[in-house]
Amino acid sequence: MSRRPPTWIEPLLGRLGSARPQDFTRLTTPVTGGRESAVLVLLGEDAATGPDVLILQRAANLRNHAGQPAFPGGAADPGDPGPAATALREANEEVDLDPDSVTVLAELPRLWIPVSEFVVTPVLGWWHEPHPVHARQPAEVAHVARLPVAELVDPANRLQVRHPSGWIGPAFAARGMLVWGFTAGVLAALLEMGGWSRPWSADRVVDLPPTDAAPAPSAGIDETTASPT
Repeated sequence: MSRRPPTWIEPLLGRLGSARPQDFTRLTTPVTGGRESAVLVLLGEDAATGPDVLILQRAANLRNHAGQPAFPGGAADPGDPGPAATALREANEEVDLDPDSVTVLAELPRLWIPVSEFVVTPVLGWWHEPHPVHARQPAEVAHVARLPVAELVDPANRLQVRHPSGWIGPAFAARGMLVWGFTAGVLAALLEMGGWSRPWSADRVVDLPPTDAAPAPSAGIDETTASPT
């Protein structure tokens, strides 16, 4: 498969050229402090289902974000030359992704997650040579899936979730996964920027089960609003 991204990604790349942190979140990223980290927003394409994005589900016994679907990624190591290297290294460690199968397209603005004190750089990649992936560390990753964009933008699969703390944010239900929190917020913004989003009703709100872990504010949503950006 060509390393050149397909034409359906071009509108998103054009929009990302002028993207600002406030396009993804109402939370201000601190100038200093925070733990530098990166996540890989990996776009691929399947002959049967079309464009998709790689999502993993974290193990249920983790201290932070237990059981939540997420982009592959994590904290930067001292030897990482930048966010793209961090995102690719973490994806390899978590789901056995071959870094050479990915063409890095863009680095998104740095976003703040106050609950975990992470400053996260989402890295957009084109999966030019898809291959089987799996949970390389079952103690950290429970499941890995390629979620079709067509299913994510289906109004029947879009909703909002309410955490026991009162936090409300966007979510996606696809392939047995409920994607919410930071990951859903970034996805919602990117789908809108790429011109793929479809009108959906924000009136469908589902309560999340109680958890001891406080939720990370969703990108594009603060803790006091219930309306998607």
